[in-house]
Amino acid sequence: MSRDIRITPSILSADFSHLKEEISRIASVSDLVHLDIMDNIFVPNFTFDFNSASKIIKESSLPVDAHLMVAEADLIAPAYAEAGCASVTIHAEALQDISSTLRAIRKVGVRSGLALKPSSKIEDYSEFIDDVDMFLIMTVEPGFGGQKFMTDMMDKVSKTRAIIGSRPIWLQVDGGISAETIEVALDAGADTFVAGSAVFTAPDPAEMVIRLRELCLSRP
Repeated sequence: MSRDIRITPSILSADFSHLKEEISRIASVSDLVHLDIMDNIFVPNFTFDFNSASKIIKESSLPVDAHLMVAEADLIAPAYAEAGCASVTIHAEALQDISSTLRAIRKVGVRSGLALKPSSKIEDYSEFIDDVDMFLIMTVEPGFGGQKFMTDMMDKVSKTRAIIGSRPIWLQVDGGISAETIEVALDAGADTFVAGSAVFTAPDPAEMVIRLRELCLSRP
Protein backbone atom coordinates (compact mmCIF):
# COMPACT_ATOMS: atom_id res chain seq x y z
CA MET A 1 0.00 0.00 0.00
CA SER A 2 1.79 3.12 -1.25
CA ARG A 3 -0.92 5.52 -0.12
CA ASP A 4 -0.24 7.51 3.07
CA ILE A 5 -2.63 6.36 5.78
CA ARG A 6 -4.00 8.52 8.60
CA ILE A 7 -5.99 7.32 11.60
CA THR A 8 -7.91 10.10 13.36
CA PRO A 9 -9.86 8.84 16.39
CA SER A 10 -13.07 10.71 17.16
CA ILE A 11 -13.62 11.75 20.75
CA LEU A 12 -17.39 11.57 20.20
CA SER A 13 -17.24 8.14 21.86
CA ALA A 14 -14.71 9.15 24.52
CA ASP A 15 -15.37 10.15 28.13
CA PHE A 16 -16.13 13.89 27.85
CA SER A 17 -15.39 14.40 31.54
CA HIS A 18 -11.78 13.24 31.05
CA LEU A 19 -11.02 14.28 27.48
CA LYS A 20 -7.44 15.35 28.07
CA GLU A 21 -6.65 11.91 29.48
CA GLU A 22 -8.64 10.14 26.76
CA ILE A 23 -6.69 11.92 24.03
CA SER A 24 -3.38 11.18 25.74
CA ARG A 25 -4.22 7.46 25.60
CA ILE A 26 -4.07 7.45 21.80
CA ALA A 27 -1.66 10.35 21.21
CA SER A 28 1.45 8.27 20.51
CA VAL A 29 -0.20 6.17 17.78
CA SER A 30 -2.68 8.54 16.08
CA ASP A 31 -2.14 11.16 13.40
CA LEU A 32 -4.78 13.62 14.58
CA VAL A 33 -7.77 13.65 16.90
CA HIS A 34 -11.19 14.23 15.33
CA LEU A 35 -13.31 16.83 17.12
CA ASP A 36 -17.01 16.69 16.25
CA ILE A 37 -18.74 20.03 16.73
CA MET A 38 -22.54 19.70 16.70
CA ASP A 39 -25.03 22.49 17.33
CA ASN A 40 -28.39 20.66 17.56
CA ILE A 41 -29.50 22.62 14.49
CA PHE A 42 -27.66 21.23 11.48
CA VAL A 43 -27.69 17.83 13.20
CA PRO A 44 -29.98 16.64 16.03
CA ASN A 45 -27.27 16.53 18.67
CA PHE A 46 -25.06 18.93 20.63
CA THR A 47 -21.45 18.38 21.66
CA PHE A 48 -19.38 21.54 22.25
CA ASP A 49 -19.76 25.27 21.87
CA PHE A 50 -16.86 27.34 20.60
CA ASN A 51 -15.41 28.11 24.02
CA SER A 52 -15.44 24.47 25.10
CA ALA A 53 -13.98 23.36 21.79
CA SER A 54 -11.23 25.98 21.97
CA LYS A 55 -10.16 24.62 25.35
CA ILE A 56 -9.95 21.09 23.94
CA ILE A 57 -7.94 22.33 20.95
CA LYS A 58 -5.54 24.20 23.20
CA GLU A 59 -4.98 21.29 25.58
CA SER A 60 -4.90 18.44 23.06
CA SER A 61 -1.67 16.48 22.81
CA LEU A 62 -2.57 15.72 19.19
CA PRO A 63 -3.27 18.07 16.26
CA VAL A 64 -7.02 18.62 16.03
CA ASP A 65 -9.11 17.76 12.99
CA ALA A 66 -12.30 19.77 13.61
CA HIS A 67 -15.50 18.61 11.90
CA LEU A 68 -18.12 21.35 12.02
CA MET A 69 -21.64 19.93 11.87
CA VAL A 70 -23.22 23.31 12.45
CA ALA A 71 -25.58 25.69 10.70
CA GLU A 72 -24.14 28.84 9.11
CA ALA A 73 -20.66 27.37 9.13
CA ASP A 74 -19.42 30.31 7.04
CA LEU A 75 -19.54 32.48 10.15
CA ILE A 76 -17.68 30.25 12.59
CA ALA A 77 -15.25 28.18 10.51
CA PRO A 78 -12.45 30.79 10.35
CA ALA A 79 -12.60 31.15 14.15
CA TYR A 80 -11.91 27.44 14.55
CA ALA A 81 -8.93 27.79 12.23
CA GLU A 82 -7.63 30.67 14.33
CA ALA A 83 -8.20 28.65 17.52
CA GLY A 84 -5.36 26.36 16.54
CA CYS A 85 -6.85 23.42 14.66
CA ALA A 86 -4.67 21.60 12.17
CA SER A 87 -7.68 21.01 9.91
CA VAL A 88 -11.19 22.44 9.75
CA THR A 89 -13.89 20.60 7.82
CA ILE A 90 -17.19 22.23 6.91
CA HIS A 91 -20.35 20.70 5.48
CA ALA A 92 -21.25 21.71 1.96
CA GLU A 93 -24.91 21.61 2.94
CA ALA A 94 -24.43 24.21 5.69
CA LEU A 95 -22.66 26.88 3.65
CA GLN A 96 -23.70 30.01 1.80
CA ASP A 97 -20.35 30.55 0.06
CA ILE A 98 -18.33 27.35 -0.06
CA SER A 99 -15.28 28.68 -1.88
CA SER A 100 -14.87 31.80 0.24
CA THR A 101 -15.16 29.88 3.49
CA LEU A 102 -12.66 27.22 2.43
CA ARG A 103 -10.26 29.97 1.41
CA ALA A 104 -10.74 31.76 4.72
CA ILE A 105 -9.70 28.58 6.54
CA ARG A 106 -6.64 28.20 4.36
CA LYS A 107 -5.70 31.85 4.82
CA VAL A 108 -5.00 31.12 8.49
CA GLY A 109 -2.60 28.37 7.43
CA VAL A 110 -4.94 25.51 8.28
CA ARG A 111 -6.05 22.60 6.10
CA SER A 112 -9.53 23.03 4.63
CA GLY A 113 -11.98 20.15 4.38
CA LEU A 114 -15.34 19.80 2.66
CA ALA A 115 -17.76 17.21 4.06
CA LEU A 116 -20.74 15.65 2.31
CA LYS A 117 -23.76 13.97 3.85
CA PRO A 118 -24.74 10.56 2.43
CA SER A 119 -27.45 12.12 0.24
CA SER A 120 -25.10 14.69 -1.34
CA LYS A 121 -23.38 13.90 -4.62
CA ILE A 122 -19.65 14.54 -4.99
CA GLU A 123 -20.20 15.59 -8.61
CA ASP A 124 -22.14 18.62 -7.39
CA TYR A 125 -19.10 19.89 -5.46
CA SER A 126 -16.12 18.85 -7.58
CA GLU A 127 -15.76 22.45 -8.76
CA PHE A 128 -14.30 23.34 -5.35
CA ILE A 129 -11.40 20.92 -5.68
CA ASP A 130 -8.81 23.72 -5.89
CA ASP A 131 -9.98 25.10 -2.54
CA VAL A 132 -9.87 21.88 -0.51
CA ASP A 133 -7.14 19.92 1.21
CA MET A 134 -9.52 17.11 2.14
CA PHE A 135 -12.87 15.70 1.14
CA LEU A 136 -14.87 13.98 3.88
CA ILE A 137 -17.42 11.41 2.78
CA MET A 138 -19.85 10.59 5.57
CA THR A 139 -20.48 6.86 5.86
CA VAL A 140 -23.32 7.41 8.35
CA GLU A 141 -25.84 10.20 8.78
CA PRO A 142 -24.03 12.89 10.80
CA GLY A 143 -25.15 13.48 14.36
CA PHE A 144 -24.46 10.41 16.45
CA GLY A 145 -21.67 7.90 17.03
CA GLY A 146 -22.06 4.13 16.97
CA GLN A 147 -24.03 3.96 13.72
CA LYS A 148 -23.76 1.18 11.16
CA PHE A 149 -21.30 1.71 8.31
CA MET A 150 -23.04 2.52 5.01
CA THR A 151 -21.39 0.27 2.45
CA ASP A 152 -23.34 1.93 -0.35
CA MET A 153 -21.25 5.07 0.18
CA MET A 154 -18.20 3.30 -1.26
CA ASP A 155 -19.23 4.21 -4.79
CA LYS A 156 -19.10 7.88 -3.77
CA VAL A 157 -15.68 7.33 -2.20
CA SER A 158 -14.43 5.78 -5.44
CA LYS A 159 -15.84 8.66 -7.50
CA THR A 160 -14.17 11.15 -5.16
CA ARG A 161 -10.84 9.34 -5.50
CA ALA A 162 -11.16 9.56 -9.29
CA ILE A 163 -11.92 13.30 -9.09
CA ILE A 164 -8.92 13.88 -6.81
CA GLY A 165 -6.60 12.05 -9.17
CA SER A 166 -2.96 12.81 -8.39
CA ARG A 167 -3.69 15.92 -6.34
CA PRO A 168 -2.35 15.87 -2.75
CA ILE A 169 -5.87 15.95 -1.31
CA TRP A 170 -6.81 13.67 1.58
CA LEU A 171 -9.93 11.52 1.30
CA GLN A 172 -11.51 10.95 4.68
CA VAL A 173 -14.36 8.64 5.69
CA ASP A 174 -16.31 9.06 8.92
CA GLY A 175 -18.92 6.74 10.40
CA GLY A 176 -18.86 3.10 11.38
CA ILE A 177 -15.14 2.68 10.73
CA SER A 178 -13.82 -0.40 12.53
CA ALA A 179 -11.56 -3.39 12.00
CA GLU A 180 -14.42 -4.93 10.02
CA THR A 181 -14.99 -2.00 7.66
CA ILE A 182 -11.74 -0.08 7.26
CA GLU A 183 -10.39 -2.28 4.47
CA VAL A 184 -13.56 -1.81 2.42
CA ALA A 185 -13.17 1.97 2.69
CA LEU A 186 -9.47 1.72 1.90
CA ASP A 187 -10.13 -0.33 -1.24
CA ALA A 188 -12.67 2.30 -2.36
CA GLY A 189 -9.97 4.97 -2.18
CA ALA A 190 -10.01 6.46 1.32
CA ASP A 191 -6.73 7.28 3.06
CA THR A 192 -7.87 9.10 6.21
CA PHE A 193 -10.10 7.28 8.69
CA VAL A 194 -12.23 8.60 11.54
CA ALA A 195 -12.90 5.88 14.12
CA GLY A 196 -14.82 6.67 17.29
CA SER A 197 -16.68 3.79 18.90
CA ALA A 198 -14.21 1.21 17.60
CA VAL A 199 -11.34 3.01 19.36
CA PHE A 200 -12.76 4.39 22.58
CA THR A 201 -14.92 1.40 23.49
CA ALA A 202 -11.99 -0.98 22.96
CA PRO A 203 -10.21 -2.34 26.07
CA ASP A 204 -7.03 -0.67 24.78
CA PRO A 205 -7.78 2.31 22.50
CA ALA A 206 -4.16 2.70 21.40
CA GLU A 207 -3.94 -0.95 20.43
CA MET A 208 -7.06 -0.56 18.31
CA VAL A 209 -5.54 2.42 16.48
CA ILE A 210 -2.45 0.33 15.78
CA ARG A 211 -4.62 -2.52 14.51
CA LEU A 212 -6.58 -0.26 12.19
CA ARG A 213 -3.38 1.14 10.71
CA GLU A 214 -1.88 -2.31 10.27
CA LEU A 215 -4.98 -3.53 8.46
CA CYS A 216 -4.49 -0.72 5.95
CA LEU A 217 -0.73 -1.07 5.56
CA SER A 218 -0.92 -4.83 5.08
CA ARG A 219 -3.38 -4.45 2.22
CA PRO A 220 -1.80 -5.32 -1.17
